[in-house]
Amino acid sequence: MRRRSRRSRALAAAVAVALGIGLLSGCAAGGESAPDNRITVWSLENLTPRMEVTKKIVAAFEKESGVQVDLVGVDEGQLPQLIMSAAAAGTLPDVLGGVPLASVWQMYTNGLLDTAAAGRIVEGLGTGTFNRNALTLTGDGDGGATRLSVPSDAWMQILVYRKDLFAKAGLPAPDSYDTMLRAAKTLNAGEVSGMSLATDPSDVFTQQSFEDLALANGCGLVGPGGDVGLDSPQCRQAFATYHQLAADYGAPGTQSVDSTRATYFAGRSAMIVWSTFLLDELAGLRADALPSCAQCAQDPDFLSDNSGIVTALKGPGAAEPAQFGEIASWAVTRTAETAASEKFVTYMMGTGYEGWFGMAPEGKIPVRDGTAEDPDRYLEAWRASDVGVDTKKPMKSVFSAEFLDRLASGVSDMRRWGLTEGQGALVGATLGELPIPKAVGAMTSGQISPEEAAREADEEVTALQKSLQ
Repeated sequence: MRRRSRRSRALAAAVAVALGIGLLSGCAAGGESAPDNRITVWSLENLTPRMEVTKKIVAAFEKESGVQVDLVGVDEGQLPQLIMSAAAAGTLPDVLGGVPLASVWQMYTNGLLDTAAAGRIVEGLGTGTFNRNALTLTGDGDGGATRLSVPSDAWMQILVYRKDLFAKAGLPAPDSYDTMLRAAKTLNAGEVSGMSLATDPSDVFTQQSFEDLALANGCGLVGPGGDVGLDSPQCRQAFATYHQLAADYGAPGTQSVDSTRATYFAGRSAMIVWSTFLLDELAGLRADALPSCAQCAQDPDFLSDNSGIVTALKGPGAAEPAQFGEIASWAVTRTAETAASEKFVTYMMGTGYEGWFGMAPEGKIPVRDGTAEDPDRYLEAWRASDVGVDTKKPMKSVFSAEFLDRLASGVSDMRRWGLTEGQGALVGATLGELPIPKAVGAMTSGQISPEEAAREADEEVTALQKSLQ
């Protein structure tokens, strides 16, 4: 959920199949090699302000290294098709930046990554300076032994709740299925709904929100044997709980990435599941998405002052809490001009790193803590980074040290469906076909029961899995 669109569209099964048919021959054919001192870099941070920041970092790198960089902004939703076309034509970029996990795994599955180059970069920077879980999620094999990409930064899905309403009702923080349901039922009264939760069947944000709650209950996309597991008892309970929160205690109608935020910001919801990109808006630092609650007119900080935040959630089907999130990476392609590409990524994860995550620190939590000489350098720089769009303030002046610590440590608790089980292509396909959001949408609109939703999602994802074999 990047700021540019809040969603990551279309990692379609058709694209995954197409990537597997004929694209490797395009990569092998290559095309004309770029000169040693010139590389092409695609950046998914393609909003104009972020491109301007990146251009400044790149200019400094060019001056220092003598390597010329052709920087191209790419929309995440178009990435699979662009990769497909470039691979077929033998014109893959040398490096891609801001690449989400599903795309990294999909490129790896189709032989499009230079994993040796990624391994050398991480080793050169110091493996111990990276968050271990980030390395695991962006690696293959035991503990991520094969390095697919260089993990850069992360955002997380969080639950934001009205502390004042909870305190008045004597409710504990909603950090479990039980406490969420109890709070949603208690506070669902008058013009206030208990929960703002996505139900849009055409939006990957619905899948992200569902996966957040599903992981909390030990519900996995696939089971230990590799078979799809969405009809397991843990998943059926996740669907049932999602239905209660969204349909029984949520606002009426289809709820999207924008409507859930608008409902909470208007003071008409007691809880919301969203990403950390909500944080600067909640603090009133973005003019086109300001809190609009009745109290906010007199006190612009009312909503942020009265909001609490839960990171990891726990359901009765899981042994420990889980945290959903996304890790963005630098990826070096198989056809890259290797020496210059490695030099560039090393620079972006070193000298240029603070500028890179500082462009949107609420959604770019560094996964490299520091250097061998200064182990906390980047985490401290992140805390001091300016957050906001129209108004900017240092992160540490807006959010408590305890909360920032929880965000930073939350990367270690981050879990994702299917990736560590080697099902990256399947994850990508589900984000394109959206069988899970479709099941959620049908369930919360009353067309099917939670049990039917779990079964239908399981059948659709199983069909996708077979199409990829």
